[in-house]
Amino acid sequence: MARITDDSPEERTPALTAQDAPLPAHLQDLTERARVYVEAASSANTRKAYASDWKHFSAWCRRQNLSPLPPDPQIVGLYITACASGAAGGGGKANTVSTIERRLSAISWNCAQRGLSLDRGDRHIATVLAGIRNRHAAPPRQKEAILPEDLIAMLETLDRGSLRGLRDRAMLLLGFTGGLRRSEITGLDLGRDQTEDGRGWVEIFDKGALLTLRGKTGWREVEIGRGSTETTCPVAALETWIRFARIARGPLFRRVTGKGKEVGPDRLNDQEVARLVKKTALAAGVRGDLSEAERAQKFAGHSLRAGLASSAEIDERHVQKQLGHASAEMTRRYQRRRDRFRINLTKAAGL
Repeated sequence: MARITDDSPEERTPALTAQDAPLPAHLQDLTERARVYVEAASSANTRKAYASDWKHFSAWCRRQNLSPLPPDPQIVGLYITACASGAAGGGGKANTVSTIERRLSAISWNCAQRGLSLDRGDRHIATVLAGIRNRHAAPPRQKEAILPEDLIAMLETLDRGSLRGLRDRAMLLLGFTGGLRRSEITGLDLGRDQTEDGRGWVEIFDKGALLTLRGKTGWREVEIGRGSTETTCPVAALETWIRFARIARGPLFRRVTGKGKEVGPDRLNDQEVARLVKKTALAAGVRGDLSEAERAQKFAGHSLRAGLASSAEIDERHVQKQLGHASAEMTRRYQRRRDRFRINLTKAAGL
């Protein structure tokens, strides 16, 4: 195993490096464009997580007087063992299996950016990871679904007379009825091909709104029809926000500034959707049977997406298409039911 010092050049190697020999001047622009395309291959949140995980791995290697590069399967195996046992830093807290798997993906990704490869099938990694899964794997912690009655109560907590209230109302209704991810909500533009950081756009018609979204598996269209009442219609809420915010083009959901009286040019961060769902769910008393601490952990941006999957009483394939899932099995994972034991197979079997 190679040793590493604090000033090792490997620790300073960026995730994306240029060739040692300088490129001709006429290729410099293409180099920069290629860098942009490389970054576009993964989401900003993924790159941020991978950068943090690589920093964590490198710091652990440095404390052990080891080198993270070139990738040594034995070192990586020891690292994920340390992560699972709480000995990799972070106050002695053991990482979950999903976190360890993400850290392993981050190591592979960062090595690949340097022209190196890590064999995750090597016994030092694969066997240890299999053991970690068997010992520490737990059922996924799913966020609570926001059902229609919950959403209506949450909307009532918003100020209808303020720009921020109008914006938040439109985001909640659009996110729920579209089954959207939080990044898809905040990534919308008003009109096609307007911003480089946009993830899609919205067009409004007489019968509803058409969203064109760039997701994990490519482009998809999401149709959102008008509601039966003005107060719960997502399209009406969207039109009201656009009108009062005076948005003609560019990012659809923006920051409200000037003590809530002005709309800025900047797109909202997708974390704002999670904060909005949590805040309004708590204010509306959703799942009041739980403690305040438990309720705070139950709700996030995915609660809207799960809510549509759980409450839409239509053919499952339509829900699958709306959510952009490749399989019906994935859609079923989003379906949360509070009326458990509604179907009693024990009695149905005659017992």
